[in-house]
Amino acid sequence: MTRQTGNETERMVVTRVFDAPRKLVWKAWTDPQFVMQWWGPKGFTSPVCRMDFRVGGKFLCCMRTPDGQDFWNGGEYHEIVPYEKIVLSMFFADAEGNKVEAAEYGIEHQAIEDACDVVLFEDLGNGQTKLTFTGNETMESAKDTGQLEGWYEILDKFAGVVAGLVSQA
Repeated sequence: MTRQTGNETERMVVTRVFDAPRKLVWKAWTDPQFVMQWWGPKGFTSPVCRMDFRVGGKFLCCMRTPDGQDFWNGGEYHEIVPYEKIVLSMFFADAEGNKVEAAEYGIEHQAIEDACDVVLFEDLGNGQTKLTFTGNETMESAKDTGQLEGWYEILDKFAGVVAGLVSQA
Protein backbone atom coordinates (compact mmCIF):
# COMPACT_ATOMS: atom_id res chain seq x y z
CA MET A 1 0.00 0.00 0.00
CA THR A 2 1.20 3.49 -0.77
CA ARG A 3 0.87 6.02 2.00
CA GLN A 4 0.69 9.38 0.34
CA THR A 5 1.66 12.62 1.96
CA GLY A 6 0.56 16.03 0.88
CA ASN A 7 -0.19 19.60 1.75
CA GLU A 8 -3.45 21.31 2.60
CA THR A 9 -4.51 21.80 -1.04
CA GLU A 10 -4.02 18.22 -2.17
CA ARG A 11 -6.96 15.86 -2.10
CA MET A 12 -6.80 12.68 -0.05
CA VAL A 13 -5.54 9.83 -2.22
CA VAL A 14 -4.96 6.24 -1.13
CA THR A 15 -3.72 3.45 -3.38
CA ARG A 16 -3.28 -0.26 -3.04
CA VAL A 17 -2.11 -3.02 -5.37
CA PHE A 18 -3.92 -6.35 -5.18
CA ASP A 19 -2.74 -9.72 -6.44
CA ALA A 20 -6.05 -10.21 -8.22
CA PRO A 21 -7.53 -9.62 -11.64
CA ARG A 22 -9.33 -6.33 -12.10
CA LYS A 23 -12.72 -8.06 -12.51
CA LEU A 24 -12.47 -9.54 -9.00
CA VAL A 25 -11.35 -6.24 -7.43
CA TRP A 26 -14.27 -4.52 -9.19
CA LYS A 27 -16.68 -7.20 -7.94
CA ALA A 28 -15.51 -6.77 -4.34
CA TRP A 29 -16.06 -2.99 -4.63
CA THR A 30 -19.44 -3.03 -6.38
CA ASP A 31 -21.39 -5.98 -4.95
CA PRO A 32 -23.18 -5.15 -1.67
CA GLN A 33 -22.66 -8.66 -0.25
CA PHE A 34 -18.90 -8.05 -0.43
CA VAL A 35 -19.03 -4.34 0.50
CA MET A 36 -20.67 -5.33 3.79
CA GLN A 37 -17.54 -7.35 4.59
CA TRP A 38 -15.14 -4.40 4.29
CA TRP A 39 -17.13 -1.17 4.79
CA GLY A 40 -15.72 0.70 7.77
CA PRO A 41 -12.38 0.75 9.57
CA LYS A 42 -10.87 -2.04 11.66
CA GLY A 43 -13.29 -3.38 14.28
CA PHE A 44 -16.35 -1.93 12.54
CA THR A 45 -19.03 -4.07 10.90
CA SER A 46 -21.50 -3.21 8.16
CA PRO A 47 -24.94 -4.66 8.86
CA VAL A 48 -26.64 -2.82 5.97
CA CYS A 49 -25.55 -1.94 2.44
CA ARG A 50 -28.00 -1.10 -0.31
CA MET A 51 -26.64 -0.18 -3.73
CA ASP A 52 -28.40 0.78 -6.96
CA PHE A 53 -25.18 0.52 -8.95
CA ARG A 54 -25.91 2.60 -12.04
CA VAL A 55 -25.37 6.22 -13.06
CA GLY A 56 -27.91 8.19 -11.04
CA GLY A 57 -28.34 5.29 -8.63
CA LYS A 58 -28.00 5.77 -4.91
CA PHE A 59 -26.34 3.80 -2.12
CA LEU A 60 -26.67 3.61 1.64
CA CYS A 61 -24.26 1.74 3.92
CA CYS A 62 -24.04 1.47 7.68
CA MET A 63 -20.81 1.29 9.67
CA ARG A 64 -21.28 -0.06 13.19
CA THR A 65 -18.64 0.67 15.80
CA PRO A 66 -17.42 -2.09 18.13
CA ASP A 67 -19.64 -0.59 20.87
CA GLY A 68 -22.75 -0.61 18.63
CA GLN A 69 -23.01 2.97 17.38
CA ASP A 70 -24.20 3.24 13.76
CA PHE A 71 -22.75 5.68 11.24
CA TRP A 72 -24.49 5.91 7.87
CA ASN A 73 -23.01 6.92 4.52
CA GLY A 74 -25.13 7.66 1.49
CA GLY A 75 -24.40 8.86 -1.97
CA GLU A 76 -25.03 8.77 -5.68
CA TYR A 77 -23.14 7.35 -8.66
CA HIS A 78 -22.27 9.99 -11.29
CA GLU A 79 -20.06 8.04 -13.68
CA ILE A 80 -19.35 4.34 -14.10
CA VAL A 81 -16.84 2.98 -16.60
CA PRO A 82 -17.00 -0.79 -16.03
CA TYR A 83 -13.80 -2.23 -14.53
CA GLU A 84 -12.05 1.16 -14.77
CA LYS A 85 -13.68 4.07 -12.94
CA ILE A 86 -16.43 5.07 -10.52
CA VAL A 87 -17.25 8.70 -9.73
CA LEU A 88 -19.61 9.21 -6.83
CA SER A 89 -20.76 11.67 -4.25
CA MET A 90 -20.60 10.35 -0.71
CA PHE A 91 -21.90 11.95 2.46
CA PHE A 92 -22.87 11.24 6.03
CA ALA A 93 -26.51 10.23 6.20
CA ASP A 94 -29.26 9.09 8.50
CA ALA A 95 -30.71 5.56 8.30
CA GLU A 96 -33.10 6.69 5.54
CA GLY A 97 -30.29 8.08 3.36
CA ASN A 98 -30.92 11.77 4.05
CA LYS A 99 -27.76 13.86 4.13
CA VAL A 100 -26.65 14.99 7.60
CA GLU A 101 -23.71 17.06 8.74
CA ALA A 102 -20.69 15.09 9.95
CA ALA A 103 -20.89 17.03 13.21
CA GLU A 104 -24.12 15.15 14.02
CA TYR A 105 -21.88 12.09 14.42
CA GLY A 106 -19.28 14.06 16.34
CA ILE A 107 -16.93 14.03 13.34
CA GLU A 108 -14.91 16.98 12.07
CA HIS A 109 -15.00 16.42 8.32
CA GLN A 110 -14.24 19.14 5.82
CA ALA A 111 -15.41 18.06 2.39
CA ILE A 112 -14.22 20.02 -0.64
CA GLU A 113 -17.21 21.89 -2.08
CA ASP A 114 -18.69 20.03 -5.10
CA ALA A 115 -15.85 17.47 -5.16
CA CYS A 116 -16.69 13.86 -5.92
CA ASP A 117 -14.93 10.72 -4.79
CA VAL A 118 -13.20 8.82 -7.60
CA VAL A 119 -12.21 5.15 -7.60
CA LEU A 120 -9.85 3.95 -10.35
CA PHE A 121 -9.10 0.30 -11.17
CA GLU A 122 -5.90 -0.18 -13.18
CA ASP A 123 -4.84 -3.52 -14.66
CA LEU A 124 -1.10 -3.79 -14.01
CA GLY A 125 -0.72 -7.12 -15.80
CA ASN A 126 0.48 -10.36 -14.20
CA GLY A 127 -2.87 -10.65 -12.40
CA GLN A 128 -2.39 -7.45 -10.40
CA THR A 129 -4.78 -4.54 -10.03
CA LYS A 130 -4.08 -1.09 -8.66
CA LEU A 131 -6.97 0.63 -6.90
CA THR A 132 -6.76 4.39 -6.36
CA PHE A 133 -9.32 6.15 -4.16
CA THR A 134 -9.44 9.95 -4.30
CA GLY A 135 -11.62 11.38 -1.55
CA ASN A 136 -13.61 14.56 -1.33
CA GLU A 137 -11.48 16.19 1.37
CA THR A 138 -8.00 17.58 1.58
CA MET A 139 -5.09 15.39 2.60
CA GLU A 140 -4.42 17.61 5.61
CA SER A 141 -8.02 17.36 6.81
CA ALA A 142 -8.05 13.59 6.20
CA LYS A 143 -4.92 13.20 8.34
CA ASP A 144 -6.24 15.43 11.12
CA THR A 145 -9.67 13.77 11.32
CA GLY A 146 -8.51 10.16 11.06
CA GLN A 147 -10.19 9.66 7.68
CA LEU A 148 -6.86 8.78 6.05
CA GLU A 149 -6.02 6.10 8.62
CA GLY A 150 -9.61 4.86 8.36
CA TRP A 151 -9.23 4.37 4.62
CA TYR A 152 -5.99 2.45 5.13
CA GLU A 153 -7.86 0.14 7.51
CA ILE A 154 -10.77 -0.18 5.08
CA LEU A 155 -8.38 -1.19 2.30
CA ASP A 156 -6.80 -3.76 4.63
CA LYS A 157 -10.24 -5.32 5.14
CA PHE A 158 -10.96 -4.98 1.41
CA ALA A 159 -7.73 -6.89 0.66
CA GLY A 160 -9.04 -9.80 2.72
CA VAL A 161 -12.28 -9.85 0.73
CA VAL A 162 -10.35 -9.75 -2.56
CA ALA A 163 -8.07 -12.58 -1.40
CA GLY A 164 -11.16 -14.64 -0.57
CA LEU A 165 -12.56 -14.07 -4.06
CA VAL A 166 -9.20 -15.06 -5.60
CA SER A 167 -9.15 -18.30 -3.60
CA GLN A 168 -12.66 -19.15 -4.87
CA ALA A 169 -11.87 -18.35 -8.51
